[in-house]
Amino acid sequence: MKPISTDPPDKINKKYVGAHVSISGGIEFAPLNAAKIGARAFALFLKNQRQWHAKDYDQNGIEAFKKNCAEHHFHPQHILAHSSYLINLGHPESEGYEKSKSAFLDEIKRCEQLGLLYINVHPGTHLKKITPRECMSRIASAINWTLEQSEQSKGVSVIIENTAGQGSWVGQSFEELAEIIDGVKDKSRVGVCLDTCHLHAAGYDLSSEAAFSETMRQFNLVVGDRYLKGIHLNDAKSTQGSHLDRHHNLGKGEIGIKIFKLIMNDSRFDNIPLILETPDDSLWSNEIKKLYSFVTDKL
Repeated sequence: MKPISTDPPDKINKKYVGAHVSISGGIEFAPLNAAKIGARAFALFLKNQRQWHAKDYDQNGIEAFKKNCAEHHFHPQHILAHSSYLINLGHPESEGYEKSKSAFLDEIKRCEQLGLLYINVHPGTHLKKITPRECMSRIASAINWTLEQSEQSKGVSVIIENTAGQGSWVGQSFEELAEIIDGVKDKSRVGVCLDTCHLHAAGYDLSSEAAFSETMRQFNLVVGDRYLKGIHLNDAKSTQGSHLDRHHNLGKGEIGIKIFKLIMNDSRFDNIPLILETPDDSLWSNEIKKLYSFVTDKL
């Protein structure tokens, strides 16, 4: 992969920006798709995200994935697998709960096969059939069960994504994320991915340097910076506190560009995957370049 510049400063080398890339044609194409847009990190689904079942990986695909990652200098700590949208680890009904747990275990095993360290999951929804607290307890129990089930899963950590608070989803507040983590037995294998659009939609203030600093202070106080393992870089089409999960391209939405300049110049976000999930993927290459250009900009 070509460097971002001929002599990038150390601050740039500590930031790993990429996007959620396609696996169309096979899992091995994900690192190639990331390299094409100048990414230094990437996210991917492990299978079709809208189907419960998928055929097992073949060994050739696994080896090609690892080879392509190595050739383009993608390291496991900068790759964020994303679980299926169908999985609801807080499902209030036994059938849906067990089905989600089994599907999640399958995805963790797929991570292990690919040599990946992280799987990002939307925590869950209570469907208005149980209390939010009961839902969060079920999520923690599902994570514990999954991590304990297989020898193959020992190298994989579960990364919980904050939500916008839409519908009956839990995980919109730092307090809820902390409660889920508190229920996980092995704290070394759990973390958080913060989505900027979801933060904004959930009501957190990202409108200024002071507001962003206060939001991150709250995160550290309630959850802890040690659990921050990834960021989803998204502007928002909806207003602050709307609880609407509507991503927008950088600088085109309600959040604005300032927050992304701050993130690119904040050491708390060093050496973790910073992943674009903005809706117009034709802009990803330019957005990645723009983000790296912010490192030397004055705030």
